Amino acid sequence: MAENDAMPTLPKKCGPYISSVTSHGMNLVIRGVVLFFIGVFLALVLNLLQIQRNVTLFPPDVITSIFSSAWWVPPCCGTASAVIGLLYPCMDRHLGEPHKFKREWSSVMRCVAVFVGINHASAKVDFANNIQLSLTLAALSIGLWWTFDRSRSGFGLGVGIAFLATLVSQLLVYNGVYQYTSPDFLYVRSWLPCIFFAGGITMGNIGRQLAMYECKVIAEKSHED
Repeated sequence: MAENDAMPTLPKKCGPYISSVTSHGMNLVIRGVVLFFIGVFLALVLNLLQIQRNVTLFPPDVITSIFSSAWWVPPCCGTASAVIGLLYPCMDRHLGEPHKFKREWSSVMRCVAVFVGINHASAKVDFANNIQLSLTLAALSIGLWWTFDRSRSGFGLGVGIAFLATLVSQLLVYNGVYQYTSPDFLYVRSWLPCIFFAGGITMGNIGRQLAMYECKVIAEKSHED
């Protein structure tokens, strides 16, 4: 009886509540780190494709290789990827539109493959003019959204990301950080918004898929309680 009186009494839900908060924060950090490194990897691969096609030109006194001079590009792309990947599932929750279309890793991997293919087409395929290239990439990017997303929030965020990323690119080119060969749209290539749109959709799908694990953990804990 004395032993029972000596033991502290805590509310039943105190432990699970603290555990839930801790796991949510930890999952958020893990997802952000994973998305960051995925963005860094894709940036290195895609930037290499563009340099091979001579689409981007970095100042020779600043750049000597893809890894040394453009050191700021992969971290920036990784940070943007983490923000986008965390923003998509957050927007889904706030808008009350849970994304359930093709929610499996095989679909996400195909989305990544299509995104890389779109970039490869922009760097390797010869088109008659920039207008034809832009229209083709726009159709492919919208097709990527329709095939792997089909959500209004995904489309809206993709358009917003494309606009902001193109604006940042214009500012960087205007300030002489780097330049594009034969720019045809205010210092940059006119098809860049299509690439940024497809990239936003791709990273959003990866972020949504990673967020599913956190939802499963919370559901399991709620079921146990």
